Amino acid sequence: MVEMSAVLGVLTVALGMVLTPGPNMIYLVSRSITQGRRAGVVSLGGVALGFLIYLLATNLGLSVVFAAVPGLYVAIKLAGAVYLGYLAWCALRPGGVSVFAPQEVPHDSPRRLFTMGLMTSLLNPKIAVMYLSLIPQFVDLEAGNVLAQGLLLGSVQVVVGTSVNLAILLAAGTVAVFLARRPSWLKVQRYLMGAVLGGLAVSLAVDTSVPAVAN
Repeated sequence: MVEMSAVLGVLTVALGMVLTPGPNMIYLVSRSITQGRRAGVVSLGGVALGFLIYLLATNLGLSVVFAAVPGLYVAIKLAGAVYLGYLAWCALRPGGVSVFAPQEVPHDSPRRLFTMGLMTSLLNPKIAVMYLSLIPQFVDLEAGNVLAQGLLLGSVQVVVGTSVNLAILLAAGTVAVFLARRPSWLKVQRYLMGAVLGGLAVSLAVDTSVPAVAN
């Protein structure tokens, strides 16, 4: 039986991470602004599928693999840190563009939108760390079926991540118009996003935790 404190703990962590600008948010917001809300929702479907793949893979033993091969886990974390650092640089560099700044991009088909959303989710280091290191911390080995606990707690992240991202992409157009009329605010938003991404990159790079085994 999963304790309510564990559910609330995962909910809090998931909410904090999804509200922090990252690859998923950047992709969904940009797609929603440039191609419309429908395209953003289709893209979110791919992102949500990525959440489910991580949920199933982790609970079926992926965390055991990383625990057995720490070097692989470290390599993935460092690759994620480099990726986040690159995103931070793109936001902070001279001439950088805010995630809410409208840009001309080719309109992609629903299949491509879904696929790009899926790949963005699967390659998102924040989601990898969430499932491989954070969620397992809330699993109680003495509280019954560990697999069921892992699936339930992971489902909390799926619901939170999908719901919050949906709200953000639906509001992205309105936010973009608001910021476009206030150039100084747009610049502040870009610098803030870059600073957060940079902080995440450094935090991920210096993190020495090991993946917990939830199986």
